[in-house]
Amino acid sequence: MNQEIDLNQHKQEIADLYSRRSQTYDDGDWHPEIAHRLIEYAQINRGQQVLDIATGTGMVAIEAAQLVGSEGRVVGVDISAGMLEQAKRKVEALGLSNIELILADAENLNFSANTFDVVLCSSALIWMADIPNTLRLWHQLLKPGGLIGFHAFADTAFVEGVTVQKVVEKYGISLAFNKPTGTVEKCHDLLATAGFEAIEIKVEQNGFYISLEQAKQMWSGGSHPAPGQFPNPLSQLSSEQLEQVKAEFATQLEALVTEQGIWNDITIFYTFGRKPHSEEI
Repeated sequence: MNQEIDLNQHKQEIADLYSRRSQTYDDGDWHPEIAHRLIEYAQINRGQQVLDIATGTGMVAIEAAQLVGSEGRVVGVDISAGMLEQAKRKVEALGLSNIELILADAENLNFSANTFDVVLCSSALIWMADIPNTLRLWHQLLKPGGLIGFHAFADTAFVEGVTVQKVVEKYGISLAFNKPTGTVEKCHDLLATAGFEAIEIKVEQNGFYISLEQAKQMWSGGSHPAPGQFPNPLSQLSSEQLEQVKAEFATQLEALVTEQGIWNDITIFYTFGRKPHSEEI
């Protein structure tokens, strides 16, 4: 596994964020469940060549490797060395020899065109700096007839993000978060514009209730990188304004409390498309 990568400041912040999360990323059932669903929908076959973008701790890559068998190959790429270290431990523990893990920027990949049968991206598309161009790059890497599949999240997903978005609007700040993939139509158009056809989108709701305290703890202010935006738009605010936003964030969350807690909607669009078998050159 390569140990060095040249990243700009924004991507380095993202890499550092996920390296910090790497030790606990596999905790709980949600990440494994949606990774498994992506694989299920993709219908991976024995002998296929699979590229797993933003592989993280290898959830998608490992399951794909078990499906493609010794005749196939899986390449997992990620910008977080910490996440890849966790993936490497899991791969070694399972004795899998058909996975290659590479420290690499998903928007700057050096694979040859027409290399992979399947390209998958679990829960990471919104972190790409230029989603349309990135999808075009992944399109090039697929063999004719190859499949792309990714998780996208609705613009109603993740209560803390939706709440912060509403609060900061009065300060003239727009946070993108899940907006680029926020509707079925947006997901469809992203793939169509990148040259994919036979587009299918499966909509599933994976929400659950959380406590008010859990919701409040999701506040990160401007300390975390913001998907698709650099610098984080919240960095424009003064410390006093940030405190006001935090207080309003808490007030908005309190208004959402029910007997069961706060509903944390996580509507997911399992989005798939195919590279045409023949294209005009």
